Amino acid sequence: MDEPIIQVTDLVKTYDTGAVCVQALRGVSLTVAKGEMVAIMGPSGCGKTTLLNCVSGIDEPTSGSVKIEGTELASMDDDRKTSYRARRMGFIFQFYNLLPVLSAVENVELPLLVSGTKTSEARARASAVLDHVKLTEWQHHKPAELSGGQRQRVTIARALVNHPAIVWADEPTGDLDSVTADEIMTLMQDLNEQERQTFVIVTHDPGIAARCHRTVYMRDGHIEREERHR
Repeated sequence: MDEPIIQVTDLVKTYDTGAVCVQALRGVSLTVAKGEMVAIMGPSGCGKTTLLNCVSGIDEPTSGSVKIEGTELASMDDDRKTSYRARRMGFIFQFYNLLPVLSAVENVELPLLVSGTKTSEARARASAVLDHVKLTEWQHHKPAELSGGQRQRVTIARALVNHPAIVWADEPTGDLDSVTADEIMTLMQDLNEQERQTFVIVTHDPGIAARCHRTVYMRDGHIEREERHR
């Protein structure tokens, strides 16, 4: 795991409302190797989610450099950046963001349909990844008919259906009980090891962080220290 897939240099993000100026990121530099599983921890408001959003291209940094797979994000126009995220990145959030009117398999195939994949191929790939997360029997159920852990498995399946190089996860176990959180983390570890996908996970849970290769600790918009686990 020595080939860098994410390179962040002197990243600054400032929010200026006119009445108040908040420096959310204060010159953050970070390198993540291909296939690495990295946790980002720190107190609320320290800049964890802002860092994830800026590095994944959801938000624009005020200054600094973000390179993903050797390409500078700032060099991409909006259309290219959106296309790149759809093809090479997956996103897992705390509150699932599933469409309630769609079944599990329809939620999972949606990114493929949006990116122009044929309907039959999208359905086949969505079903295959749902089988991978052990939800074959539940693929035609809507989110309201699923448990919290099952809904998060659908979210993970949706994030993985495009075979992304990087998976970004913001508090992926934050709304789950400890047993279900453990199951979800085990699933992400297995996927990391089997598919060599890179995971960047924002979490408040030290138990989740300890199961990653490395934990990056943030405070007041900068990286305070790092700890390697395995």
